[in-house]
Amino acid sequence: MPVKIKIAEPDGTYFITFTCFQWLPLIGKTNSYDAVYKWFDYLKGKGHHIVGFVIMPNHIHALISFRDMQKSINTIVGNGKRFMAYAIIERLKLQGETKLLNILNQSVSITERLRNKKHELWERSFDWKQCISRKFMEQKLNYMHQNPCVEKWNLAHKPEDYIHSSAKYYIEGIHAFYPITNYLELDDIDFGSDIF
Repeated sequence: MPVKIKIAEPDGTYFITFTCFQWLPLIGKTNSYDAVYKWFDYLKGKGHHIVGFVIMPNHIHALISFRDMQKSINTIVGNGKRFMAYAIIERLKLQGETKLLNILNQSVSITERLRNKKHELWERSFDWKQCISRKFMEQKLNYMHQNPCVEKWNLAHKPEDYIHSSAKYYIEGIHAFYPITNYLELDDIDFGSDIF
């Protein structure tokens, strides 16, 4: 009988976005930014690079440069979401957020319940796009760095003022809170003839 093998995506830098269930501000409510940084640390320990990020109260944007891919991006991000979910759920329990925990519990599908899932903390799907040009990568960096400044959020007046972001590093050359790798240092990324 043939064995089905999932082939991992090619090495490269990917723009990844995932969101809390129903856009609830679960990261902010539980101050779980550190859980995201621990996931970043785990990825770095596997040889990957965090190139840019912004952690919002209810979603995460990240530019991650994957190396020696042994697993698919779906698996890597899925494992990360699971890891962060445990931390957030524990904090909701400590905060006595019974009503919110019940909502997250009742939102688990029957199929997922059979797999012993107890809470629906993230939207099931997430977006990822490979950065195949410097222009595209810079566009994504600018987009995510501006996120905290938009009227809907108003978390900072300037991108570099928001600490849960790589903006300060790219604008002022100073790591605000979490050290990243500048995409220009990744000399093994081939942007072809793209000079922008």
